[in-house]
Amino acid sequence: MGTYRIVALPGDGVGPEVMEAGLRVLQAVERRFGHRFLVEEDLVGGACIDRYGVAIRPETVTRCRGAHAVLLAAVGGPKWDDPKARVRPEQGLLALRKGLGLFANLRPVKVYPFLVSASTLRPEVLEGVDMVVVRELTGGIYFGRPQRQWQSRRGRQAVDTLRYSEHEIRRILKMGFELARARRKRLTSVDKANILESSRLWRAIAMEMAQEYPDVELRHMLVDACAMHLIRRPADFDVIVTENMFGDILTDEAAMLAGSMGMLPSASLGRRRRDGTGLGLYEPVHGSAPDIAGQDVANPLAMILSVALMLRHSLGLPQEAAAVERAVEEVLRAGYRTMDIAHEGSMVVGTQRMGELVAWALEEG
Repeated sequence: MGTYRIVALPGDGVGPEVMEAGLRVLQAVERRFGHRFLVEEDLVGGACIDRYGVAIRPETVTRCRGAHAVLLAAVGGPKWDDPKARVRPEQGLLALRKGLGLFANLRPVKVYPFLVSASTLRPEVLEGVDMVVVRELTGGIYFGRPQRQWQSRRGRQAVDTLRYSEHEIRRILKMGFELARARRKRLTSVDKANILESSRLWRAIAMEMAQEYPDVELRHMLVDACAMHLIRRPADFDVIVTENMFGDILTDEAAMLAGSMGMLPSASLGRRRRDGTGLGLYEPVHGSAPDIAGQDVANPLAMILSVALMLRHSLGLPQEAAAVERAVEEVLRAGYRTMDIAHEGSMVVGTQRMGELVAWALEEG
């Protein structure tokens, strides 16, 4: 049985609460399967700004590079939400992605049949929804230069630059094609090729690469059409691959298919070894939710499912990952719900109780 080094970054708001639940489930994996997880906690985001004046310390990034994987809960909150601030919590997350070479964000979206009532969409629309969105993480408008504000005679102005290189596009498309090949062999490449030069380059490269994957059905979709079809016929999608900003927006929209952002995990990945594993950053899709922080009502399942993604993609433990996912499903099937996914007749539990229930189901399984 293996020994693995994990860096845990609880962050801000509900982050420490959901992280505690996730680590409880990781301990259950340790007991059931005999592994040893050496977990070291550190600061990121607003908590790090308050302590050290920076969103993340260089030594923390170095520590993360030396680990097998990194778990992050959430960053940000109104306390640090000044658009004029020199240091912002989100800078810690961006520095981690860049510093660890994480260029692909995987966000699986699965609708559990017994959670259909938690969504605002009709049950028949949600039937069979099981997709993965692959978002490019380190390029595009979030990182392009120039990026600045200035004052002119005509008033205040600002510019953000959308830039992509062929290398960046090819490596994210490769991950999308290979993921689709391992699933239902359908890849949707999302762009805005009718307007943007960067998207026209993206589409051209996707068409070239499709020749290398003749078993994968490639289709192109404009981002606005994709936003519509995610609501109209989400079950049509298998794997979606797209650039940074489009992926950021579409994945938040897709979260509503599952009924709550508290249900969606994510994995940020970089270069893979021959066996498919490699360093990764694992975090729930939801934010820090400061309005409910400290109340023991946040949904920890996205954090727990992020632990499962870590077991699969960084530690090479697919059996353990599947066991965590089954435990989550068993607890939901039994009728337990946190506040965000509760409905009439369900048993509403708090953050830590939900973590305990999943850990118990895992050990008994």
